[in-house]
Amino acid sequence: MSFARSRYSPASARGSLAGKPPFAKPPRILLAEDDAKLRLLVATTLREAGYEVIEVQDGGRLLVQIAGAYAGHGRHAVCDMVVSDIRMPICSGIEILEGLRKAHWTTPVILMTAFRNEATRTLAASLSATLLEKPFGLDELLQAVLNLLPGRGSG
Repeated sequence: MSFARSRYSPASARGSLAGKPPFAKPPRILLAEDDAKLRLLVATTLREAGYEVIEVQDGGRLLVQIAGAYAGHGRHAVCDMVVSDIRMPICSGIEILEGLRKAHWTTPVILMTAFRNEATRTLAASLSATLLEKPFGLDELLQAVLNLLPGRGSG
């Protein structure tokens, strides 16, 4: 899978935060992607932009991570954002997000998909998720994260 190179590098993404105070604690992003190469690319990009990233490789592990944090288990960190593929083994990103929204969980979510269709766009929007269609540019990912994290976006 070929992803467009970013118009700005992760280093320039850090620069986009210029003028804002440094994070007292880096925002924590829970990343769920079953494609190991894409997961590494996204995680590296986010880390280089100053975020803490927790990686999981399927929907089941995403659910375990979220449930552990929700239940207050110490080994599962609460996250500031979720970035998830839609189609993954065990549970889809959409199934998990639907359950979270039913539980009134408002953490920002970015969904990634290679399967473009209007139904997916509509469903993501109805769940208050940002949808990135693969292949997407790393600049699109970083801008979406900046826009969704409270007090950290550019607008």
